[in-house]
Amino acid sequence: MKLKTLVLAGTAMAFAGTAALAADMTIVSWGGAYSASQNNAYHKPYMEKNPDVNIINDESSAEAVAKLRAMNEAGNITWDLVDVVASDAIRLCDEGLALEIDPATDLAAAPDGTSAADDFGDLLVSECFIPQIVYSTTFGYRSDVAEWGGKEPSDICAIFDTATFPGKRSLEKRPINNVEWALLCDGVPKEDVYSVLETEEGLDRALAKLGTIKDDVIWWSAGAETPQLLADKEVVIGSTYNGRLFALIEEQKQPVKMLWDAQVFDLDGWIIPAGLSDERLAAVKDYVKFATDTQRLADQAKYISYGPARKSSAPLVGKHASLGIDMAPHMPTDPNNAKNTFLYNYEWWADYRDDIDAKFQAWLAQ
Repeated sequence: MKLKTLVLAGTAMAFAGTAALAADMTIVSWGGAYSASQNNAYHKPYMEKNPDVNIINDESSAEAVAKLRAMNEAGNITWDLVDVVASDAIRLCDEGLALEIDPATDLAAAPDGTSAADDFGDLLVSECFIPQIVYSTTFGYRSDVAEWGGKEPSDICAIFDTATFPGKRSLEKRPINNVEWALLCDGVPKEDVYSVLETEEGLDRALAKLGTIKDDVIWWSAGAETPQLLADKEVVIGSTYNGRLFALIEEQKQPVKMLWDAQVFDLDGWIIPAGLSDERLAAVKDYVKFATDTQRLADQAKYISYGPARKSSAPLVGKHASLGIDMAPHMPTDPNNAKNTFLYNYEWWADYRDDIDAKFQAWLAQ
């Protein structure tokens, strides 16, 4: 729905002889525990401060690139703000589908006066990207699988070891992360993964490794699916975002543990679609400046275990809003969790994503 002005003709307003203006703002995100954290940290406080604004949540971020391309082609941009991973922000920026932002004017400075550009630092990976969180894609596994004989996976390659760890797995229905993990477990050193993937033979090698467990995989599209599959015992181990697993383990108290090995660090944040009217753009920028200030980003960490993207927010991360537990040890960046990480290459995926997506989907359909 477009950001638009609506005249509310309520009885009380009619009696008072006035009209009130209200704005609907459609914000696109990922759903589940993540959207809930944004709602608590950003949307509700913003609407309390701006009672004439109504934020509509859309959970289409997984399809953001394709849908924004289609909207642009049709000349009808119905979204006002979109949550995307960094590599998708780079693609959208390169294609002119996302608006370039100026940190000096569009983002709030830190409380001590540090500029937003310095506070976000290297996480401003695109002129169109407004960083929000550092998160990781990793694995959760059920700790009560009788067939495992008391063993628990300790490294990423347990995903491919169906003899020791039998049962269904869940993997995301896209190549990102899956092909990197496949090559790591096929003996490719970390530093060579992307150079190997650049070749047709390298991608074939990754898909062949994934093919060894293809019949044991349930493919997911939304981050909330793996937690539900684990809770329902439909899979014994599966990938998803670390914050979704935190909710499953700490809030829902499911018999699930984290497998941090080879977790893939990534960035998530906002892009503003190109082509908004001046009125819509002004409203969105007001929201963005509010939602990405130091305190707001720290507040999101009260609800989900993702690290805030601003340096000034990190010292403000405290306890979970309802559980009362310290959140720092549950962050992907905690030293105990980050002993063996894999660094995601944003620029590489921005360059190769479309081609590899097509080949991956064709492989899935075989």
